[in-house]
Amino acid sequence: MSEALTFHYIVDGSDFTSAGQASVQVKKNLRQLGISPDVIRRISIAMYEGEINMVIHAGGGEADVSVTEDAVTIVLTDHGPGIKDIRLAMQEGYSTAPDNIRSLGFGAGMGLPNMKRYTDKMEIESEVGVGTTVRMVVNL
Repeated sequence: MSEALTFHYIVDGSDFTSAGQASVQVKKNLRQLGISPDVIRRISIAMYEGEINMVIHAGGGEADVSVTEDAVTIVLTDHGPGIKDIRLAMQEGYSTAPDNIRSLGFGAGMGLPNMKRYTDKMEIESEVGVGTTVRMVVNL
């Protein structure tokens, strides 16, 4: 693989039941490329957490996945309310999810911490009122 393979997904923020479809498709694509199951698992978890966050907090967004010989890069972009305090949002258990989302078993405040835990590098850029971009890298 000399140049990057890229995949683009729209994360539908209006349908909670479709959350996770992009991570399932990425898992299939990576499996077809022969990437190790352990790496696929890490990528799938990080991407799923990001998709759920986009649905809960931002009304959806977009996911771009790039695969090179060295790494898989995931860029999640939304136009939601933004994250006021990234350091606080990174604390395990901190959540701004509404009660109706918590009643579904989501919103425990583990999304961003898990995204960081399962990737080799994670950067968050967020502007209140504009949106958030999360860039994650998993080395191969």
